[in-house]
Amino acid sequence: MKLTDTKNIMVYVETADKAPVNCALETLGKASEIASSRGEEVIAVLIGKDLEKAADLSIQAGADKVIIVDKDCNQVEAYRSILLEVIKKYKPSVVMAGATPLGKDLTPVLAMRFESGCAVDVIDIKITDDKFVMTCPVYGGTVLNDIVIKESPIVMTIRSGAFSKVIDSSRKGEIIKEDISVPESALLTKVLEAVKEIGEQVNLEEAEVIVSGGRGMGSKENFELVKKLADVCGGVVGATRPAIEDEWVPRSHQVGQSGKIVSPKLYIACGISGATQHLSGMVGSEYIVAINKDEDAPIFDVADVGIVGDAIKVVPLLIEEIKKIKAM
Repeated sequence: MKLTDTKNIMVYVETADKAPVNCALETLGKASEIASSRGEEVIAVLIGKDLEKAADLSIQAGADKVIIVDKDCNQVEAYRSILLEVIKKYKPSVVMAGATPLGKDLTPVLAMRFESGCAVDVIDIKITDDKFVMTCPVYGGTVLNDIVIKESPIVMTIRSGAFSKVIDSSRKGEIIKEDISVPESALLTKVLEAVKEIGEQVNLEEAEVIVSGGRGMGSKENFELVKKLADVCGGVVGATRPAIEDEWVPRSHQVGQSGKIVSPKLYIACGISGATQHLSGMVGSEYIVAINKDEDAPIFDVADVGIVGDAIKVVPLLIEEIKKIKAM
Protein backbone atom coordinates (compact mmCIF):
# COMPACT_ATOMS: atom_id res chain seq x y z
CA MET A 1 0.00 0.00 0.00
CA LYS A 2 1.14 3.54 -0.76
CA LEU A 3 1.00 6.31 1.82
CA THR A 4 -0.33 9.78 0.97
CA ASP A 5 -0.26 13.08 2.86
CA THR A 6 2.89 12.05 4.67
CA LYS A 7 4.71 14.31 7.11
CA ASN A 8 7.35 14.16 9.89
CA ILE A 9 10.28 11.84 10.48
CA MET A 10 9.83 8.56 12.34
CA VAL A 11 12.79 6.85 14.03
CA TYR A 12 12.67 3.31 15.35
CA VAL A 13 14.69 3.41 18.56
CA GLU A 14 16.21 0.01 19.24
CA THR A 15 16.94 -0.73 22.88
CA ALA A 16 19.33 -3.02 24.78
CA ASP A 17 18.84 -3.63 28.48
CA LYS A 18 15.96 -1.10 28.37
CA ALA A 19 18.20 1.72 27.08
CA PRO A 20 18.47 3.14 23.53
CA VAL A 21 21.49 1.92 21.60
CA ASN A 22 24.00 4.60 20.58
CA CYS A 23 23.17 4.29 16.91
CA ALA A 24 19.51 5.13 17.64
CA LEU A 25 20.47 8.24 19.62
CA GLU A 26 22.76 9.38 16.79
CA THR A 27 19.92 8.86 14.32
CA LEU A 28 17.57 10.95 16.47
CA GLY A 29 20.08 13.80 16.43
CA LYS A 30 20.25 13.90 12.63
CA ALA A 31 16.47 13.44 12.33
CA SER A 32 15.93 16.42 14.65
CA GLU A 33 18.27 18.58 12.58
CA ILE A 34 16.43 17.71 9.35
CA ALA A 35 12.95 18.04 10.88
CA SER A 36 13.75 21.49 12.28
CA SER A 37 14.81 22.71 8.84
CA ARG A 38 11.53 21.43 7.36
CA GLY A 39 9.15 22.57 10.10
CA GLU A 40 8.34 18.96 11.01
CA GLU A 41 8.49 16.74 14.09
CA VAL A 42 10.53 13.68 15.02
CA ILE A 43 8.48 10.72 16.20
CA ALA A 44 10.42 8.01 18.02
CA VAL A 45 9.03 4.47 18.31
CA LEU A 46 10.07 2.14 21.13
CA ILE A 47 8.86 -1.45 21.44
CA GLY A 48 9.20 -3.34 24.71
CA LYS A 49 8.46 -3.37 28.42
CA ASP A 50 9.44 -0.70 30.97
CA LEU A 51 10.88 1.78 28.48
CA GLU A 52 9.85 5.04 30.16
CA LYS A 53 13.46 6.03 30.90
CA ALA A 54 14.44 5.16 27.35
CA ALA A 55 11.59 7.38 26.14
CA ASP A 56 12.88 10.31 28.22
CA LEU A 57 16.38 9.86 26.80
CA SER A 58 14.95 9.68 23.27
CA ILE A 59 13.32 13.07 23.82
CA GLN A 60 16.59 14.50 25.11
CA ALA A 61 18.30 13.14 21.98
CA GLY A 62 15.90 14.85 19.57
CA ALA A 63 12.42 13.28 19.56
CA ASP A 64 9.36 15.54 19.79
CA LYS A 65 7.01 12.62 20.39
CA VAL A 66 7.73 9.12 21.63
CA ILE A 67 5.40 6.21 20.92
CA ILE A 68 5.80 3.30 23.31
CA VAL A 69 4.33 -0.04 22.29
CA ASP A 70 4.35 -2.05 25.51
CA LYS A 71 4.97 -5.50 24.04
CA ASP A 72 7.59 -8.15 24.73
CA CYS A 73 8.94 -9.15 21.30
CA ASN A 74 11.50 -11.80 20.42
CA GLN A 75 10.69 -12.27 16.74
CA VAL A 76 11.60 -9.94 13.90
CA GLU A 77 8.14 -10.42 12.39
CA ALA A 78 6.54 -9.03 15.55
CA TYR A 79 8.59 -5.84 15.34
CA ARG A 80 7.72 -5.50 11.66
CA SER A 81 4.01 -5.97 12.30
CA ILE A 82 3.97 -3.32 15.03
CA LEU A 83 5.98 -0.82 13.00
CA LEU A 84 3.72 -1.33 9.99
CA GLU A 85 0.68 -0.37 12.06
CA VAL A 86 2.43 2.63 13.62
CA ILE A 87 3.53 3.90 10.19
CA LYS A 88 0.01 3.45 8.80
CA LYS A 89 -1.43 5.53 11.65
CA TYR A 90 1.12 8.36 11.82
CA LYS A 91 2.04 8.52 8.11
CA PRO A 92 5.65 9.73 8.30
CA SER A 93 7.41 10.94 5.16
CA VAL A 94 10.69 9.41 6.35
CA VAL A 95 11.39 6.27 8.40
CA MET A 96 14.83 5.83 9.96
CA ALA A 97 16.49 3.10 11.98
CA GLY A 98 20.02 2.34 13.09
CA ALA A 99 21.99 0.05 10.79
CA THR A 100 22.05 -2.76 13.34
CA PRO A 101 21.26 -6.39 12.43
CA LEU A 102 17.67 -5.82 13.60
CA GLY A 103 17.36 -2.50 11.78
CA LYS A 104 18.60 -4.07 8.55
CA ASP A 105 16.06 -6.88 8.94
CA LEU A 106 13.15 -4.52 9.51
CA THR A 107 13.58 -1.69 7.03
CA PRO A 108 13.59 -3.50 3.65
CA VAL A 109 10.27 -5.18 4.49
CA LEU A 110 8.76 -1.88 5.64
CA ALA A 111 9.85 -0.24 2.39
CA MET A 112 8.42 -3.11 0.34
CA ARG A 113 5.05 -3.02 2.15
CA PHE A 114 4.65 0.70 1.43
CA GLU A 115 5.94 0.35 -2.16
CA SER A 116 8.97 2.51 -1.49
CA GLY A 117 12.74 2.05 -1.48
CA CYS A 118 15.30 1.50 1.25
CA ALA A 119 18.77 3.04 1.62
CA VAL A 120 21.19 0.99 3.75
CA ASP A 121 24.15 2.17 5.85
CA VAL A 122 23.55 5.86 5.19
CA ILE A 123 26.54 8.00 6.21
CA ASP A 124 25.32 11.41 5.03
CA ILE A 125 22.02 13.09 4.17
CA LYS A 126 21.54 16.27 2.17
CA ILE A 127 18.29 18.00 1.18
CA THR A 128 18.44 19.21 -2.42
CA ASP A 129 15.36 20.73 -4.09
CA ASP A 130 13.29 19.17 -1.28
CA LYS A 131 14.71 15.73 -2.14
CA PHE A 132 16.61 13.54 0.29
CA VAL A 133 20.03 12.65 -1.13
CA MET A 134 21.48 9.78 0.93
CA THR A 135 25.12 8.79 0.66
CA CYS A 136 25.82 5.08 1.17
CA PRO A 137 29.07 3.08 0.92
CA VAL A 138 29.01 0.24 -1.60
CA TYR A 139 31.50 -2.40 -2.81
CA GLY A 140 32.92 -2.84 0.67
CA GLY A 141 33.19 0.90 1.24
CA THR A 142 35.41 1.59 -1.80
CA VAL A 143 32.68 3.65 -3.52
CA LEU A 144 30.23 6.19 -2.08
CA ASN A 145 26.88 6.19 -3.85
CA ASP A 146 24.20 8.91 -3.67
CA ILE A 147 20.64 7.59 -3.56
CA VAL A 148 17.36 9.41 -4.08
CA ILE A 149 14.06 7.66 -3.25
CA LYS A 150 11.03 9.33 -4.80
CA GLU A 151 8.33 7.30 -3.06
CA SER A 152 7.04 8.02 0.43
CA PRO A 153 7.91 7.06 3.07
CA ILE A 154 11.63 7.18 2.41
CA VAL A 155 13.12 4.30 4.42
CA MET A 156 16.75 4.15 5.52
CA THR A 157 19.19 2.73 8.04
CA ILE A 158 21.89 4.98 9.52
CA ARG A 159 25.42 3.65 10.00
CA SER A 160 26.77 3.85 13.53
CA GLY A 161 29.10 6.82 13.97
CA ALA A 162 27.88 8.65 10.86
CA PHE A 163 26.30 11.39 12.97
CA SER A 164 26.81 12.69 16.49
CA LYS A 165 24.32 12.24 19.29
CA VAL A 166 23.33 15.44 21.09
CA ILE A 167 21.73 15.01 24.50
CA ASP A 168 19.83 18.06 25.80
CA SER A 169 18.31 17.39 29.22
CA SER A 170 16.13 20.50 28.92
CA ARG A 171 14.20 19.17 25.89
CA LYS A 172 10.53 18.38 26.42
CA GLY A 173 8.32 16.04 24.44
CA GLU A 174 5.15 13.99 24.43
CA ILE A 175 4.99 10.30 25.32
CA ILE A 176 2.17 8.30 23.74
CA LYS A 177 1.35 4.69 24.56
CA GLU A 178 -0.12 2.56 21.80
CA ASP A 179 -1.70 -0.86 22.27
CA ILE A 180 -0.97 -2.83 19.11
CA SER A 181 -1.52 -6.56 18.93
CA VAL A 182 0.48 -8.86 16.69
CA PRO A 183 -1.70 -11.32 14.71
CA GLU A 184 -0.62 -14.95 14.68
CA SER A 185 -0.57 -14.84 10.88
CA ALA A 186 2.29 -12.31 11.03
CA LEU A 187 4.57 -14.68 12.94
CA LEU A 188 6.46 -16.90 10.53
CA THR A 189 8.80 -18.40 13.11
CA LYS A 190 8.46 -19.87 16.57
CA VAL A 191 11.10 -19.41 19.25
CA LEU A 192 11.56 -22.70 21.11
CA GLU A 193 14.57 -21.79 23.20
CA ALA A 194 17.02 -18.91 23.58
CA VAL A 195 20.61 -20.02 24.08
CA LYS A 196 23.35 -17.54 24.88
CA GLU A 197 26.50 -17.78 22.80
CA ILE A 198 29.21 -19.70 24.58
CA GLY A 199 32.25 -17.49 24.83
CA GLU A 200 33.17 -13.95 25.72
CA GLN A 201 30.57 -11.29 25.03
CA VAL A 202 31.71 -7.86 23.88
CA ASN A 203 29.79 -4.75 22.91
CA LEU A 204 32.01 -3.22 20.27
CA GLU A 205 29.35 -0.86 18.93
CA GLU A 206 29.03 0.98 22.24
CA ALA A 207 32.74 1.06 23.14
CA GLU A 208 34.58 4.39 23.35
CA VAL A 209 38.04 2.79 23.08
CA ILE A 210 38.85 -0.23 20.89
CA VAL A 211 42.24 -1.87 20.52
CA SER A 212 42.28 -4.24 17.55
CA GLY A 213 44.84 -6.79 16.43
CA GLY A 214 45.47 -8.32 13.04
CA ARG A 215 47.63 -10.92 11.36
CA GLY A 216 50.69 -8.81 12.08
CA MET A 217 50.55 -9.86 15.73
CA GLY A 218 51.95 -13.19 14.55
CA SER A 219 50.43 -15.66 17.02
CA LYS A 220 47.77 -16.21 19.65
CA GLU A 221 50.38 -15.67 22.35
CA ASN A 222 51.40 -12.32 20.88
CA PHE A 223 47.74 -11.31 20.56
CA GLU A 224 47.65 -11.21 24.37
CA LEU A 225 49.50 -7.88 24.01
CA VAL A 226 46.41 -6.45 22.32
CA LYS A 227 44.29 -7.52 25.28
CA LYS A 228 46.77 -5.97 27.73
CA LEU A 229 46.81 -2.67 25.83
CA ALA A 230 43.01 -2.63 25.73
CA ASP A 231 42.91 -3.28 29.46
CA VAL A 232 45.31 -0.48 30.32
CA CYS A 233 43.40 1.91 28.04
CA GLY A 234 40.05 0.95 29.57
CA GLY A 235 38.86 -0.31 26.22
CA VAL A 236 37.66 -3.49 24.53
CA VAL A 237 39.39 -5.86 22.12
CA GLY A 238 38.69 -5.93 18.41
CA ALA A 239 40.18 -8.07 15.67
CA THR A 240 40.44 -8.55 11.92
CA ARG A 241 39.01 -11.54 10.12
CA PRO A 242 42.36 -13.41 9.85
CA ALA A 243 42.85 -13.15 13.64
CA ILE A 244 39.34 -14.54 14.12
CA GLU A 245 39.88 -17.38 11.66
CA ASP A 246 43.14 -18.33 13.43
CA GLU A 247 41.08 -18.50 16.65
CA TRP A 248 43.16 -15.94 18.51
CA VAL A 249 39.95 -14.35 19.81
CA PRO A 250 36.18 -15.16 19.56
CA ARG A 251 34.22 -14.07 16.47
CA SER A 252 32.21 -11.58 18.53
CA HIS A 253 35.31 -9.32 18.45
CA GLN A 254 35.47 -9.02 14.66
CA VAL A 255 35.50 -5.50 13.22
CA GLY A 256 34.78 -4.99 9.54
CA GLN A 257 32.33 -5.47 6.71
CA SER A 258 31.52 -9.01 7.84
CA GLY A 259 31.82 -8.17 11.54
CA LYS A 260 30.87 -5.10 13.59
CA ILE A 261 30.72 -1.51 12.33
CA VAL A 262 32.27 0.62 15.06
CA SER A 263 32.84 4.31 15.77
CA PRO A 264 34.75 4.69 19.04
CA LYS A 265 36.46 7.86 20.22
CA LEU A 266 39.81 6.03 19.96
CA TYR A 267 40.72 3.10 17.71
CA ILE A 268 44.18 1.53 17.99
CA ALA A 269 45.09 -0.85 15.16
CA CYS A 270 47.95 -3.23 15.99
CA GLY A 271 49.50 -5.22 13.17
CA ILE A 272 46.61 -4.43 10.83
CA SER A 273 47.48 -3.66 7.22
CA GLY A 274 44.13 -2.06 6.39
CA ALA A 275 42.18 -4.28 3.99
CA THR A 276 39.09 -2.56 2.58
CA GLN A 277 36.77 -4.94 4.42
CA HIS A 278 38.30 -3.94 7.76
CA LEU A 279 38.58 -0.21 7.04
CA SER A 280 34.90 0.00 6.16
CA GLY A 281 34.08 -1.18 9.67
CA MET A 282 36.21 1.31 11.63
CA VAL A 283 36.82 4.35 9.44
CA GLY A 284 34.13 6.26 11.36
CA SER A 285 36.29 6.28 14.50
CA GLU A 286 37.04 9.76 15.87
CA TYR A 287 40.78 9.17 16.34
CA ILE A 288 42.80 6.34 14.81
CA VAL A 289 46.26 5.18 15.85
CA ALA A 290 47.91 2.60 13.57
CA ILE A 291 50.97 0.43 14.30
CA ASN A 292 52.45 -1.49 11.36
CA LYS A 293 55.96 -2.27 10.16
CA ASP A 294 54.98 -1.68 6.52
CA GLU A 295 55.11 2.08 5.93
CA ASP A 296 52.98 1.66 2.79
CA ALA A 297 50.15 -0.17 4.61
CA PRO A 298 46.70 1.24 3.66
CA ILE A 299 45.83 1.65 7.36
CA PHE A 300 48.09 4.72 7.45
CA ASP A 301 45.85 6.45 4.87
CA VAL A 302 43.06 6.72 7.46
CA ALA A 303 45.15 7.00 10.63
CA ASP A 304 45.53 10.23 12.61
CA VAL A 305 48.78 8.89 14.08
CA GLY A 306 50.91 6.26 12.38
CA ILE A 307 53.70 4.31 14.07
CA VAL A 308 55.97 2.44 11.67
CA GLY A 309 57.36 -0.50 13.57
CA ASP A 310 56.82 -4.09 14.67
CA ALA A 311 53.63 -4.11 16.77
CA ILE A 312 55.04 -6.89 18.94
CA LYS A 313 57.83 -4.51 20.02
CA VAL A 314 55.84 -1.26 20.01
CA VAL A 315 52.76 -2.37 21.98
CA PRO A 316 54.70 -3.32 25.17
CA LEU A 317 56.33 0.12 25.12
CA LEU A 318 52.91 1.78 24.81
CA ILE A 319 51.58 -0.29 27.70
CA GLU A 320 54.45 0.77 29.97
CA GLU A 321 54.20 4.44 29.05
CA ILE A 322 50.44 4.51 29.62
CA LYS A 323 50.91 2.82 32.99
CA LYS A 324 53.45 5.50 33.96
CA ILE A 325 51.09 8.31 32.95
CA LYS A 326 48.20 6.76 34.87
CA ALA A 327 50.39 6.38 37.97
CA MET A 328 51.29 10.10 38.01
